[in-house]
Amino acid sequence: MQLVSELVTATYAAQTVQLPTGGVWTYDDYALLPDDGKRYEVIRGELYTSAAPRPLHQRVIIRLSYFLESFLEEHEAGTAFGAPVDVLLPEKLGDPVQPDIVFIRNDRLDIVGETNIEGSPDLAIEVLSPSNPAHDRSLKYQLYEEAGVPEYWIIDPLDPTVEVHVLQDGIYEQIGNWSDGETARSVVLEGFSVPVGQIIPA
Repeated sequence: MQLVSELVTATYAAQTVQLPTGGVWTYDDYALLPDDGKRYEVIRGELYTSAAPRPLHQRVIIRLSYFLESFLEEHEAGTAFGAPVDVLLPEKLGDPVQPDIVFIRNDRLDIVGETNIEGSPDLAIEVLSPSNPAHDRSLKYQLYEEAGVPEYWIIDPLDPTVEVHVLQDGIYEQIGNWSDGETARSVVLEGFSVPVGQIIPA
């Protein structure tokens, strides 16, 4: 993800719309952006954009989604969603962000609306982009921590590793950093685990 600091001009149906400069972006402004194949997020009022994910990134998501969906079908613990899906975090911290995968418990599915998810998910998963890993490791790490997301996974396809961070008294604590040959596990989604080598292709 790259910060978009310049004024954006968008044209829709022969009408030019001036979108705001950095620091004042809202969800309504975001909704005016074109469907141009790029991925947009608004974090603390700033607009970020990135190109379409790389094939390896998508392979990891598909493999992990298979394990997650299989677990949820068996245990009926909640529902998972994959990007692109707009997640509006509390206090407009992210308005919206688009985690690669989110999980929401059954008793909190009321935060899922027709057009977006309005509230913090119970689990957020990000697969690092080699072009800008700091976006997920630093910016979104702090964002999810402040928004009260109980568990955050960071997957590095190039290392390859799976880090799991769990919120303890408002601060993330890393409970594991698993690599090939090891099994990553969740705390929030009790009983869910996945072999690292089976979600990150060699």
